[in-house]
Amino acid sequence: MALVDIINTQGEKVSEKELPDSIFNVPVKSSVLHEVVKMQLAKRRAGTAKVKRRSEIRGSRRKLFRQKGTGRARRGDIKSPVLRGGGVVFGPYPKDYGFNVPKKKRALALKMALSSKLQSNELVVVDQFKMDRIKTKEFVETIKTIDRPDSLIIIDGEDRNMELSSRNVKGVKVLRSRGLNVYDILRFKNLVLLESSIESIEGRFA
Repeated sequence: MALVDIINTQGEKVSEKELPDSIFNVPVKSSVLHEVVKMQLAKRRAGTAKVKRRSEIRGSRRKLFRQKGTGRARRGDIKSPVLRGGGVVFGPYPKDYGFNVPKKKRALALKMALSSKLQSNELVVVDQFKMDRIKTKEFVETIKTIDRPDSLIIIDGEDRNMELSSRNVKGVKVLRSRGLNVYDILRFKNLVLLESSIESIEGRFA
């Protein structure tokens, strides 16, 4: 098992903790991480871009002028795609960009993402991170004290004070352990785990 230091919010080492190799010491394959991140981003796409096609344009179906004898091009109705204000032929239309990755591969990718942070010394465990009130300034000072800018902070459960204090801080995100995902882990340079959240993470793979 990997042994990591546990620090407090003053940046001082208070104890040590063993992390299971089955989760935090897995060989990392970039191809697996890439596939899962690609899946996450695809599922986030709204896919709501839309143009109006010929049948959706408001206007008369009357032929603009007779077929022959005018010396002009043969026109249909005013909703024709070749006319200004007419329908659009090959524009975007609502669609679902999402695709699925096997459940076991998603779980493996999450383990790989956690392992990559530990292997690159970008994972830190904090014993507790308590905030008595909603105060962004106090939150920022604590982040500076533990010297972990650009961090994803994982908490065990709901912590309204901490979540609201961090929402306007650039480069920092507070996430509950049940929402832990590959994309967010890799998007931030550092991964900060509250000691209480480690048990929840282990429970996801039980």
